[in-house]
Amino acid sequence: MGGQGGEPGADAHHGRDDRDHRGADVPADLPGRGADPMTAQIVELARHDGQSPLTPDWLLWPVDEAMRLQVVVARDGDGTLWALTPAPGDDLLREAVSSRVSAPAGGVLRWREIDAQKLADWLAQGEHAYQAMESLHEAQGLVVDEGVQELNIQSLSSQTSPVVRLLDGTLFDALKSQASDLHLESTASGMVIRYRLDGVMERVGDIGSRETAEQLISRLKVVAELDIGERRLPQDGRFKRRVGQGAEARDVDFRVSIMPSSFGEDAVVRILDRSKLAEDHTGLTLDKLGFEAADASLILKLAAKPYGMLLVTGPTGSGKTTTLYAVIAQTQDGRDKLITIEDPVEYQLSGVVQIPVNEKKGLTFARGLRSILRHDPDKIMVGEIRDAETAQIASQAALTGHLVLTTVHANNSFDVIGRFMHMGLDLYNVVSALNGVLAQRLMRRLCGHCAESWQPSPTDLKQAGLPLDAAGQYRRAIGCAHCRGTGYKGRRAIAEVLVMDDVLRDLIVSRSSLTQIKAHARAAGTRLLRDAAIACVLRGETTLEELNRVTLVE
Repeated sequence: MGGQGGEPGADAHHGRDDRDHRGADVPADLPGRGADPMTAQIVELARHDGQSPLTPDWLLWPVDEAMRLQVVVARDGDGTLWALTPAPGDDLLREAVSSRVSAPAGGVLRWREIDAQKLADWLAQGEHAYQAMESLHEAQGLVVDEGVQELNIQSLSSQTSPVVRLLDGTLFDALKSQASDLHLESTASGMVIRYRLDGVMERVGDIGSRETAEQLISRLKVVAELDIGERRLPQDGRFKRRVGQGAEARDVDFRVSIMPSSFGEDAVVRILDRSKLAEDHTGLTLDKLGFEAADASLILKLAAKPYGMLLVTGPTGSGKTTTLYAVIAQTQDGRDKLITIEDPVEYQLSGVVQIPVNEKKGLTFARGLRSILRHDPDKIMVGEIRDAETAQIASQAALTGHLVLTTVHANNSFDVIGRFMHMGLDLYNVVSALNGVLAQRLMRRLCGHCAESWQPSPTDLKQAGLPLDAAGQYRRAIGCAHCRGTGYKGRRAIAEVLVMDDVLRDLIVSRSSLTQIKAHARAAGTRLLRDAAIACVLRGETTLEELNRVTLVE
């Protein structure tokens, strides 16, 4: 997007706003500025010559960074770089920009003060270009609650507090980047800012001041209504922001976890963009999630049984709840009473009674499940089995004529039985209730703009547990602007579907070895997670590195 658009209000370059032309150049060899040739030198306040129009360089300084830090980097006709911001004297801002922007050889990065409205104009221009390039579609017509603070370009530009601007800008950038989580990690010198993008942590920025880092955590505690004086114990909270304007405005929920650490406090902010979820869940099917046709057919067959239990297993963030939503969307025809209990309710399902867990009020999964059974349900979805009591009630419900859909944390479909054994449950009742177990993972897809064909070496194949003659359309990740340099864009689901039969139940109840159980499952047609992931690699959908990140070499 570099070179797109001229400067808003270009006549300001011809002397109308003297406030924007204060200061003087600082030599590149100024002591204390560092000698790294890849780091742009910071000058105090430079004087623009008032002749050449400034053009933002969105390739050098992307619009998401501009929004997060509230500074635009532009070039004049001579190629000189200018940093445009309402706060050119902010040391934190100077450090952040100088560590990322490289001035032309022998040049410097000049700073210019602009007012908040002018910055908003620049950012709006950049946002428009960004949307045109990425073909973004915002959710429409969502009614929002009164009194919810706004989070948009205008609200960011109007902020005068550097810490408030930093937090809101980071939240806004994380949201635009479609991050699922924002991590603020205290260090000896300040703080590291990381996003979880497509399930993988990406470092996006640093704060070089411990004082600023502490202020940022304190500000987060304030908006999440936590105790800012408590620094020794973990705290959990939440807050809400209104994103967008007019018909495009929507509510976004942020769940906050504060944890004491060696260098102060760390924070994790889970981003729950419910309107984005609504958009993603419209017409949701297992096929859209990336499940292969054979796996999807088997899952829907298990979910269509009149009673019993379908378990979905995998680590946190592996898409278990989304899979259950897709199953419900494809099987619910209005003739059955379906009640769910979830923590939290992530998306409103049409024709379904959904109950949010509220442990502070005593509404746990177990207590909610007991109440559901008195509410004449045909099908029940339990967001997660966390303890023996919930597992026991769910099993009894499945054995007494109800279809139970639920999730549990385990590494694969076979480990689920071990989890229930450790809970002290009667294995006979558990396996009698089970129709099947779905273990799943989310694998990153290669970016369609930069991935390239590649022939792995024998060492690469050996490390991945593949035979040296394994033929496939191997590709590798490169990285470009479309994928934020990661080489990956989006994710797809892979599945391991274990269908319970009488032989398998007997093997489990008699506590046969895992080798025997797996051998029977494979003979009956079960494809393991690793095999499903290898198939994706051989089709050129992902990489050997992603294969080894998501699944274990057996």
